[in-house]
Amino acid sequence: MRIYLSTTPNNGVVPFDYQQKLIGVLHKWLGKNNLHDSISLYSFSWLMNGKLLKGGFSFEKGAEWFISFYDDSHVKEIVRTIIDDPEMFSGLTITDVDIQETPNLDEQDHFRVASPVFIKRKIDNNIKFYTYEDAEANSFMVETVKHKMKLAGLPNDETLKISFDHNYLNRKVKNVRIHGIENKCSMCPVIIVGKSSTKDFIWSVGVGNSTGSGFGAIY
Repeated sequence: MRIYLSTTPNNGVVPFDYQQKLIGVLHKWLGKNNLHDSISLYSFSWLMNGKLLKGGFSFEKGAEWFISFYDDSHVKEIVRTIIDDPEMFSGLTITDVDIQETPNLDEQDHFRVASPVFIKRKIDNNIKFYTYEDAEANSFMVETVKHKMKLAGLPNDETLKISFDHNYLNRKVKNVRIHGIENKCSMCPVIIVGKSSTKDFIWSVGVGNSTGSGFGAIY
């Protein structure tokens, strides 16, 4: 299930690295509902409808973004929390909340990303980042989804394949700074082949690592 959020216009420049602020707002809402888990079975987009300025972004007509949950039971709880405490940052305040059921994804294999896809692995005590430029990236996306499915108590999907769309001309590598650390990510659509129930799961939890920190949301 997905929640679409609309906000007021900002009253101050929204900084380029606003993702950390977005994480803080979401965790404020999640914390009040005790939804923190050892692994994030949810994902959320970055802010949409922004205008690029010299020092950041402006949302003259308000911002749009969404949050998706695998467990639908949490939706009513977090909606109540958002309504009770709608303030975000830079003057952005939630004005509208719409709930969308998971759509029928039987015929959909191509998905755009609403936040960068982040893939990392620990190699000899060092963290290595992977992007669409790396051959291993596709298998790592599958590996992460299957791990989340197992933790969610879902059966393994042997048919699952996830790959970056290398035909997308505007694909790019993006560096995202969180807590002072530069993370190398991919802004590139993904192609997902698998059971309908698996695609439903991924539509909610996203692809790649750290979806609970604003990476890998798809639509």
